[in-house]
Formats: sequence, C-alpha cells, structure tokens
Amino acid sequence: MFYYVLKYVVLGPVLRLLFRPRIEGLDNIPEDGAAIVAGNHLSFSDHFLMPAILKRRITFLAKAEYFTGPGVKGRLTAFFFRSAGQIPVDRSGKDAGQAAIREGLGVLAKGELLGIYPEGTRSHDGRLYKGKVGVAVMAITAGVPVIPCAMLGTFEIQPPGQKIPKIKQVAIRFGEPLDFSRYAGMENQKAAIRAVTDEIMYAILELSGQEYVDEYAAKVKAAEQEAAPSRKFPKLRR
Repeated sequence: MFYYVLKYVVLGPVLRLLFRPRIEGLDNIPEDGAAIVAGNHLSFSDHFLMPAILKRRITFLAKAEYFTGPGVKGRLTAFFFRSAGQIPVDRSGKDAGQAAIREGLGVLAKGELLGIYPEGTRSHDGRLYKGKVGVAVMAITAGVPVIPCAMLGTFEIQPPGQKIPKIKQVAIRFGEPLDFSRYAGMENQKAAIRAVTDEIMYAILELSGQEYVDEYAAKVKAAEQEAAPSRKFPKLRR
C-alpha cells in the first residue's frame, strides 16, 4: 500500500513535475509476467525516477547499507526502502552474489518485475562499466526476458556525493526485450553467462551512448582512490 501511495500521491507526481522525464520505449515493458529490467546506474536518483514512470510495480535489489544506517536518518531511510518493497542485499563476503541471486529469483517466481544494475554499483565518473554475471544467471534460470534500460542526465543532476539533485530534465529509455531462451540450462556455464551479460551491457550501451570500460566499476574506483595523491601537507625541509 505504501508503495502505491508514494508512487501516485506523494513522490511520483513531484518527481514527474520537477524532472519532466522524457520516456522512450515504455511499451517494451510487459504488462504482466516476470521480467528483469537491467539498467545503467548513474545516480541515487535512479532508484526513484524509474519506478515513478513505470505502470507496474518494480522491486530492486538494494545494497544493505541503505537499511542499516545509524540514527534517525538511517531509520527513516530503512523504513522508506522497506516500505517501497526494496530488498536488502549484503554485498560483502563470498556468498553475497548467491544471496542476491536467490532474492531476485524469488521476485521473478512471483511473476513480478525485478530491477537490477548489472554494474553492481553507481558509476563514479559517468561511464558504463563491465556487468556482473548475476543478471545472466537469473535470466537463464527463471527463463525470463531482460529489458535494457538507460538513464540519461541523472549523473548531471546528482553525481556521487551530491545530496540534493539539480532540477533538470532527464530521459529514460527502454530497449526491446532480450530473449535468452537459447541458453536454457546453461546458467552454470561461465562462457554462457558471460556472453549473456555482455549482450545485456551492449544493449544498455546502445541506449545510453556512454563510454564503455571493460572493467568492474568497483575495481576501477578502488584503484583510483588508492592512486590519488595524499592530502597531507608535505614535510618542510630544514
């Protein structure tokens, strides 16, 4: 109930008024039945803008940190995400990927829409990064189509670190559903799930026009942070 109050009464109308999202390919979202919507991830705003314009309810796998923040702000954030039907996923540890896959398959088993960002994290520089294979495992295992999605302009309105987004028009593009039924029974084959993931990322790339980086975003971000010069003042020479 809270999800639909947010979507149609509280948050949705405000988002549509402020950001005037230009929507393309909305008819590519099936009216019923399970499907995966796989998109690029440029901004915290993505979590709200896409659900606001979809006719159907969509459930995202959200990082667990959104549900465990300290203080009043943390509790309010957790309440919001839980009430909106989002599922917390612990991204740490060797079993994190399997946990996310189990949760996602549970959503699909109920015939619902599952939203996922194959990059695994927000892009820190606006580029599109290599996709993780969980989306392919879920698509093949559940036998559902994947609808590629591109958010355009959300990095500019709210890049990482900016708490309040700028008021500017954005665009959301949905591509034609991708059918991976030819890979049925191959969800445990590395070559197959890599091929499916790369096909999904290429479809997103065609929609978004971003520069593509054939490395994982988290790895590149960590390397850049490690290489960043120290902010400490240099020692003075005597």
